[in-house]
Amino acid sequence: MDSSYLTLCVVNAFLSSIASILNILTIYAIRKTPSLAKNLKILLLSLAVSYLGISLLAQHMYLAQLIMKWKYRNESYNAIYIAHLIPTNIFITATLFSVKALCAERFLAIQLHLRYQELVMYRRVIIAVISIWVFSTLTLLLKLWIPKSIMFVFSVIKDSSSIITATFLSIKLYLTLRRHMNQMQLTQVAQNEQGESVQRKRRSAMASLYVYLVFTVCYLPNICVFIIIGSTSEPRNDLQHLHFYTPSLLFLNSTLNPLIYCWKVKQIRHTVIATLRNILSNHI
Repeated sequence: MDSSYLTLCVVNAFLSSIASILNILTIYAIRKTPSLAKNLKILLLSLAVSYLGISLLAQHMYLAQLIMKWKYRNESYNAIYIAHLIPTNIFITATLFSVKALCAERFLAIQLHLRYQELVMYRRVIIAVISIWVFSTLTLLLKLWIPKSIMFVFSVIKDSSSIITATFLSIKLYLTLRRHMNQMQLTQVAQNEQGESVQRKRRSAMASLYVYLVFTVCYLPNICVFIIIGSTSEPRNDLQHLHFYTPSLLFLNSTLNPLIYCWKVKQIRHTVIATLRNILSNHI
């Protein structure tokens, strides 16, 4: 077991540092990229801030928890465990709903066309983002006050419904993208200015799909193990052992998400590269 603790400590220490740097760069790049649509920008910022919070606070607290448990093998790490739950619950809940909001916004941007500006106003997006963070904080307060059995049911409903909704929106977004790409090939609209705008929307929508896919791969194992252990009076040892590793996979998402931004969103990639060049030139 010592080798497992050591491996998890080293992996999480490395990933948390990389994730923090990448998310800080991403937040800076999003803010400094004027060509991004305002609605998309605020949603990407919300998601990047939640990932930064996970890598800076939640993952480092989890690392401290691992070290304390490894070193003392008793209940002395309980205080760190409770402290670890605070940022973890807030930022993971915010991530969950930010991913869902991003998929919904990109679907509406592709589906509504000209009606999009009329229905999805910037003020409404701001209200939605504020509501996500308020709800994430309230969820933590509920977890501290409500009995564990009731909170377990609430958490299962919250996480499952969010995953199902995000999946539904992502499928609808993918099908709408396919239909629009076929229409563009037939009309050759991509050759004019309007087509370039459509292409930008398509690229950002594809980025949202990749964000959802990576998010689901990283989060779903932890959610499934949490549900199985919580609904079983005496969890099997193999489930307990699996639950020992799934948080690290969940935290890995904080590292992968900014890489998706840079890979799929050209404007952000160019800003990040320019920023890194400026940093390197100033230190050489």
